[in-house]
Amino acid sequence: MIRHSEINDQDLRRSIKALHIQFGGNSQGRIYDTLRCKSGKRMKRENRVSFVSTQEAIEAGYRPCGNCMKEAYKKWICSRTL
Repeated sequence: MIRHSEINDQDLRRSIKALHIQFGGNSQGRIYDTLRCKSGKRMKRENRVSFVSTQEAIEAGYRPCGNCMKEAYKKWICSRTL
């Protein structure tokens, strides 16, 4: 997990281009999403974190975004109700 407040914009862009970062997350809401998600683009920089994979996000205790990751969110909801 990479906190955006601890990395400069140039290094962040390089990491995204090199596919070292593929998902973003909100540390306050514990939600992860794709880098193109409208919800994710609106979050404050100090709350933003990045993940290499969905597995990394899940292991860190984050849930999928219901806006851009509808199928993964539905599976997460179903697993919570069991």
